[in-house]
Amino acid sequence: MRLHVGAAMWAHASWNGRFLPHPLPATERLRHYASWCTAVEGNTTFYATPSADTVRSWAGQTDPDFRFALKLPKTITHDRRLTDVDVPLRAFLDAVEPLGSRIEALWLQFPPAFTPYDVPALATFLRRLPPTHRYAVEVRHPAFFADPEAAHVLERALLSVGAEWIPFDTTVFFASPPTSDAERDAWTKKPRVPRRTHALTDRPIIRYLGRDDPARTAEGWQPWADICADWLRENRSPTVFVHTPDNADAPQLARQFHDDVRARVPHLDLAPLPTPLPAGPPALF
Repeated sequence: MRLHVGAAMWAHASWNGRFLPHPLPATERLRHYASWCTAVEGNTTFYATPSADTVRSWAGQTDPDFRFALKLPKTITHDRRLTDVDVPLRAFLDAVEPLGSRIEALWLQFPPAFTPYDVPALATFLRRLPPTHRYAVEVRHPAFFADPEAAHVLERALLSVGAEWIPFDTTVFFASPPTSDAERDAWTKKPRVPRRTHALTDRPIIRYLGRDDPARTAEGWQPWADICADWLRENRSPTVFVHTPDNADAPQLARQFHDDVRARVPHLDLAPLPTPLPAGPPALF
C-alpha cells in the first residue's frame, strides 16, 4: 500500500534552477525529478517508441519503487485503432522491458472518436496483451460519462483483464474562465468530462488538472485527497498526477498533495517522499 505522486513530465523550462539544477544534462534530469516525485506520466512514448538505450537510462536514473505510466504509441490507439498493430506493439513492449516493475501501467489513451461501439475491439485487444503488465485506459467520448450502460460495458471489458479506467479530472479547471495565456491555451485543448471517482482495481490512477494559481489547484483537489485516503484505508495504492496549465509548480504541488493525503491517514504510516536533490550550488554560509 503506497501513494505515488508525480507530474506530466520530468523536465520543464520553468523548473530550471528551482526543482532541477541548470544547466543539467538530459541524462540526469529524470534522476533529479525522481527526488521530488515518485511517479511520472510517459507522454513522450505516445509520439514515438523510445530506444532500448533510452529506456535503460530511465531505469538507471530511478529507484525500483519509482513508477511510470507509459502511454502506448498513437500508431496503435489513434492511427490504426487497435487493428493490425502486432509489429508496433511488440516493438513498444520490447523497448520498455528494462523498466520492469517500475511500469505502474501501460496506458491506452483514446481520442473522443473512440465510442462505446469500439469497446468490443478494445476488449479483444486487451485479452491479447501479455499479463506481465498492468493496463489502464482513458476515454473521452461523452457517452462513457453520460450513459450508465456505456460506462458499464467499458467497465466490464476492463475488469475482465484487471485493467483500470483513468479519469482526467478537469472539472476544477473549467469551473471558471481562464485568466492566463497558459489557461486560455488549455481551455481549447483539454477534455470537458464529468469527474469520475470509481476505482476498478487496487492500483487506481488519477490525472487532475488545476489552475495556474497553486492555491486554487490545492483547493480543488481536496475531494481527491479524501478519496485517496479512503483507497489507502482499503489497502489500495493510488497514483496521482497533478497538472496545471503551465505546470510551473507541478513537482511541488504533487508533494503537497501527498502531504494532504498523508495527514488524513496518520495511522497508516504512509511512507514519506524522498528528500529533493539540491537545485542550485551549495550555500557558502
